[in-house]
Amino acid sequence: MHKSIAGHQITAPVPCKNAPSRRALRVHAAAATEIKAGAAAKKTQLGDSDLQVSQCCLGTMTWGVQNTEGDAHKQLSYALQDMGLNFMDTAEIYPVPPSAETQGKTDQYISTWLKQQKREDTVLATKVAGFGNKYLRKNGEQTRVTAQQVEESVNGSLSRLGTDYIDLLQVHWPDRYVPLFGAGAYDIANEREDIPFEEQLQALDKVVKSGKVRHIGVSNETSYGVMRLVQLAEQHGLPKIVSIQNSYSLLVRTAYETDLAEVCAPRQANVGLLAYSPLAGGALSGKYTDKAPEGARFTIFPGYMERYTKSLAKQAVAEYAAVAKKHGVTPTELALAWCKQKWQVTSTIIGATSMEQLKENLGAFEIELSEDAVNDIERVYKRFRDPTTKPIDD
Repeated sequence: MHKSIAGHQITAPVPCKNAPSRRALRVHAAAATEIKAGAAAKKTQLGDSDLQVSQCCLGTMTWGVQNTEGDAHKQLSYALQDMGLNFMDTAEIYPVPPSAETQGKTDQYISTWLKQQKREDTVLATKVAGFGNKYLRKNGEQTRVTAQQVEESVNGSLSRLGTDYIDLLQVHWPDRYVPLFGAGAYDIANEREDIPFEEQLQALDKVVKSGKVRHIGVSNETSYGVMRLVQLAEQHGLPKIVSIQNSYSLLVRTAYETDLAEVCAPRQANVGLLAYSPLAGGALSGKYTDKAPEGARFTIFPGYMERYTKSLAKQAVAEYAAVAKKHGVTPTELALAWCKQKWQVTSTIIGATSMEQLKENLGAFEIELSEDAVNDIERVYKRFRDPTTKPIDD
C-alpha cells in the first residue's frame, strides 16, 4: 500500500524513547502542521515485495569519511532502536566520496552494530555497482552487472556486513550509458555496448535462488530501464524489481514525476520509490546560503555538488526557505515533510553527519504540510522548475 497526500495511517504509531526536540515538533498558528507520533517509523509495503519498511530509511554513505564508527553506532541506535525505524541503506562503494582506501568502511561499521541486534528486525538494503568502477573487483576488472561480478559483489557485502542475507540488492547505476548525477541530456554519441537486461536479471536470479538476496531493485534508473526489466522478468520467470532509488527533492523532481511516476505507480509496475538526497545534498537545509561550512559535503566533494552551487538552485533554495519561515518550520523540515507526503514516495532516505541533524531530520516526519503550504511550494516550483540544470548566468 502506498501513501497518499491525504494521510499516512498505515500502522499504529511506534513509541519513541527519545522524542525529537520541541523545536523540531513545534506548531505555529500560521504553520501548516499536524503532529503525528512516530511518523518516521510507520511501515509501508515496498512495491510488490513482502518487505514492510519504515517510511524513513537511514542512509549511511558518510560513515567512514565524515563519520567515525562511533558516530555510526550512535545514529543507528537512535534511529533504529529509539525512533523505531527498521530500514537502512548502504552500498559496496561506500563511503562517499568513494576511494579504494575507504571502500567498505561503511559496511564494516554497520556490521559491528548489527552483531548486537536481532538481524530479522532490520531491512538491510545494499547496492552492486554498475558500469565503470575499477577498484571494487579483486582482479581490477571494470565493474559490470554480470553473473560473476554480481556474485562477487554480494559475497563481499555479506562478509563486510556480517550477515548471511541481503533484504534488498539494488543495481547502483545502470550498466548501459545513461546521463547521471546532474549530467545533461541523453546523447547517442555516448552509447556503448552494455550487458543485456535479461543477462543482468539472470545474474540477480542466481543470488536470489541461492538465498543470499531476498529482493532486487534499481537505482538512478530511467523509465525505459524499469519497463524492460519488468517486462523481461514477467516473460522469463526472473525476479522482478520491487524498488527504484532515485534522487527526488524540491530541487530535483520533474524527471521522476512525469513518466517514471506512471511506470512505477501501483497499478502499473508497482515499483516503490526510495527517494534519496531529499535535501539535495544538504542544499535545502539552507546551510550553503553563504560559504559552505568546513567539513560539509559540498566542501569535500565540490565537483559532484556543482549542480547545486553553480546553478539557479541557490535562488530556489532561498524561495523555499521563505515558504518554510512563513509556515513556521525550518527549511529542512519543509523539504522532508514535502517528500514524505508525496504519493510517489515509499520511503525517504535521510543521511546526517551529526546527531543534531539526524534528530531534526526525523522530527520533520512528524509534520504534515497543509494545503496552503503545498500551494506555496508549487508556486515556487513553477518559477524554478529543474533549477539544478540552469546555470546562474542564464
